[in-house]
Amino acid sequence: MLSVAVLGLVGCSGAGPDTDASEEPTSSETGLGAGASPVVFAFVCDDGRDTETYTTYSAVWEAERTACTAERLTGSEPSTQQQAAVDAAQDDATLVELASTCAVRGTAPWTAEVSSDAQAHVAAGLLQYCPGHPETDRLRDALTTYRS
Repeated sequence: MLSVAVLGLVGCSGAGPDTDASEEPTSSETGLGAGASPVVFAFVCDDGRDTETYTTYSAVWEAERTACTAERLTGSEPSTQQQAAVDAAQDDATLVELASTCAVRGTAPWTAEVSSDAQAHVAAGLLQYCPGHPETDRLRDALTTYRS
């Protein structure tokens, strides 16, 4: 299902403990029906130094972790932003994979060239999912270069 382009994918969502309003996307409208709640993740990071769990993307970014896995804390349905990101990824990354990848820094796909349609789909999904990521400009440039 995933190509080499998305190895190490590990996420960003719109509401709950995994967000920090100063740096990460939030949405006042979740697009969810009555009784539904948006998916919220925690991030378990283990990149050889130690294992630590984070509840916000900004905390993971500050720690400059390179290997994390998103674990659902709560929520029954993707928010509008989360669903738009999954749609942009065109089946080349799941919500959990986008969430996991949004958490990491200094690794692909944030630091790599986009050289295939699958990588372009994942990049588009990440740009939709976590526009506050510290390496967004780099990924946007790589996607623009690939598309031109």
